[in-house]
Amino acid sequence: MPRNSFVQMSKLHNVRGRIYYISSNKKQENLYAVYETTDRKFWTELAKCNQAEFKKSGTEGKCIEAREIIIALPESFVDYSPDGLLKYMTDKFKNRYGVDCIAALHHNKRKTNYHIHLIFAERNYLDEPIEKIATRNMFYDEKGNHVRTKKEILDENGHIRKRCKVIKKGEVYERQIFTIKDKRFKQENFLDEVKEYYTDLMNGLVKDEKEKLAVFKRGDVYLATKKIGKNNPKEQAIKNSNDMVKAWNKTVDQALVTGITREEIITVKKEQVVDKVQQSIKERGHDRTFLFMILFNAVEFLEKLIREFILKLELRKEKKDVVVFSDHIQEQPVKKETFVPKRVAEPKEEKPAIPPRPKAPASLLKWNQMLEANDRLKKQNQAIFKVESDRNDVYMELAKCTGIFKAGKRKKLQEEYDNLTEKVDNMKSRLKKIVQEYGYKTVDEFYRLYNNASSDYYDYKEEVKKWESQYGENSLHRKLTEKQAEVKKRQEERGYIYNPPMNGRAR
Repeated sequence: MPRNSFVQMSKLHNVRGRIYYISSNKKQENLYAVYETTDRKFWTELAKCNQAEFKKSGTEGKCIEAREIIIALPESFVDYSPDGLLKYMTDKFKNRYGVDCIAALHHNKRKTNYHIHLIFAERNYLDEPIEKIATRNMFYDEKGNHVRTKKEILDENGHIRKRCKVIKKGEVYERQIFTIKDKRFKQENFLDEVKEYYTDLMNGLVKDEKEKLAVFKRGDVYLATKKIGKNNPKEQAIKNSNDMVKAWNKTVDQALVTGITREEIITVKKEQVVDKVQQSIKERGHDRTFLFMILFNAVEFLEKLIREFILKLELRKEKKDVVVFSDHIQEQPVKKETFVPKRVAEPKEEKPAIPPRPKAPASLLKWNQMLEANDRLKKQNQAIFKVESDRNDVYMELAKCTGIFKAGKRKKLQEEYDNLTEKVDNMKSRLKKIVQEYGYKTVDEFYRLYNNASSDYYDYKEEVKKWESQYGENSLHRKLTEKQAEVKKRQEERGYIYNPPMNGRAR
């Protein structure tokens, strides 16, 4: 299965300092190449412009002088020329978004992370600078604020204070050389767009198919783990929350195999994870302890939903509403009525007496393989449910086992419960491996294709059934056509063709 691409964006409050850090051999132990689309003077002027605009706006917080994207590369890219690779990746960004960039190609200290730092501007130079001319003398205090009179910048001796300035009438007091900031870079979907763009670029450069990358979709049924950086003080907390994210993803696989629709899972994810995380951040900040508990409760909620769904299936089985437990209960797609415009009369073409048999759609090329994979998933899910039931029985027994004289029994039950929990976790992991054996990335991808193919299959079977009833070997139409062909052949052998009378009268 391809790993997810890593593209991260951050705001820069000191662009010149950051440029020095990523492009200096003194700061970077493994610096391979630096590429710039403009000179360094551009970044100095850009920083001044952004700081001036920020101050003028009166906004609180820190000024954003530029933005930076970090792109993790496949390790096989070390075979490419560093200068050529960096120039290619940077020019692609500049040509797509039309802004100047500076980029550096690095390895981390252990040489396990080959990556690019790409800094880009949110403004461009104007074709012609806009200058404002003073119509009278203008006075500015030490902070650069405009004051009305000269007295406000004089000291006790009547001299102009240090760092205060006077712009005389006729001189330029404001010079604008940059455009306004491009709003595209502030949009929520910008980073997703960049991820998809660079993922496609990198997939076009990899030589081994196994190294191809995929983009993680944030609005999907699964959750993404968080990368743990070096010397991160919250490493253990991130690791714990990542473990719960993996538990959620495995439980999602089980829910999909059970028959719960992806729309229901996305709703549970929004209500139990996304909304609660946002509320927690507002109330307590980015505390990963609360994130762990939110994920833990969400996994338990989804597991409960699965148990209730399976019990409903069993109840329907008893009432003979469904035939077997392993059937995949799915929503039948609603057949949309298609508008068919009236056709203009055209000259009739000779059509075959019997139209060809309907052909199976392309989606059914792997239908038998899909059925086999689905059957294996169902059997694995049954086994998981059985082990989970055993684990719940042990948990209930453990809850009842109290008292100082039952410490040995409690320890034995706890060990049994832990072993069953580990077994369930491994069995859930097996669901994903099953679909990967058939060439699918995830259980979700498999069932989306399976459900589409299932719909196509039943439509195809219906068309074949209709064709068989009208044109099959035992159909009246086929027998009549064959009889007509037999009569025509016999007439040709006799040397004449009998023409029936028209309008009931002989000619």
